[in-house]
Amino acid sequence: MTKTAIFDPRTCSLGEGPLWHPLREQFFWFDIMGKKLMTLKDNTPQEWSFDEYVSAAGWVSESELIIATQTALILFDVDRGETIRKLCDLEADDAITRSNDGRADPYGGFWIGTMGINAEPNAGAIYRYYKGELRCIYADITISNSICFSPDGTFAYYSDTAEKTIRRQKLNPENGWPTGASELWVDLSTEGLNPDGSVVDTRGFLWNAQWGAHRVACYNPDGVFVDAVACPEASQVSCPAFGGIDGSDMLMTTARVGLGSKALEQEPNAGATFLAKNITKGQKEHQVQL
Repeated sequence: MTKTAIFDPRTCSLGEGPLWHPLREQFFWFDIMGKKLMTLKDNTPQEWSFDEYVSAAGWVSESELIIATQTALILFDVDRGETIRKLCDLEADDAITRSNDGRADPYGGFWIGTMGINAEPNAGAIYRYYKGELRCIYADITISNSICFSPDGTFAYYSDTAEKTIRRQKLNPENGWPTGASELWVDLSTEGLNPDGSVVDTRGFLWNAQWGAHRVACYNPDGVFVDAVACPEASQVSCPAFGGIDGSDMLMTTARVGLGSKALEQEPNAGATFLAKNITKGQKEHQVQL
């Protein structure tokens, strides 16, 4: 089992949404509870603060990211360090929800999940933003996670962590919208594992962060467990992303939220961001087409 090393020692209350920007050759990620977008470039840390929770992003251009906030999807310029404009509302009239996991799809769309701030049952949903339209795909989600896509664009994957399952959804090959009903793909309930964020490599193998288990687990296209990357220093691994110059490095966000004083004594680096090198070839992150 491959192990990780600390990539950035800054601890996040709830790290999430890692993204490799292929044009900038740079990782970005979020501290949801800290309301921050974070990065590390040439060993220099940088961060941007927001007025509300932020959780996931996709790249639009060299300097522009689409960012999911608590109440909106926005276009943000990292060079200028400012919001360019709001693209659309995201459950702006619901005071108890926030954005969570999200990722760009192979068709230029952006999928984003929501959830209750206190994980209220069935308070969240999963949406897709595509060519200016935000459409709800799945309702009654408790903790939206594992949004990722097969390399040929045939399938999307997603999870409601509370159900301890990962589901697979067939996509329309012309525009990427879901077609037909989703199907149960991996059931982790018998193992008591909590599926958090996921990413798919170029072979179609899905890598799933498993909250509380100190690891990112790998499943082949048939949903069979084949490998794992261990994160001994942090139990609450929240999401992986492939990146690096050749796309073979895995960045892993983690969290401190919910850990008591005794647990934090054992995990002083919980919430740091970790890196495992030379894992396998990851997909290039897809560009969001506005």
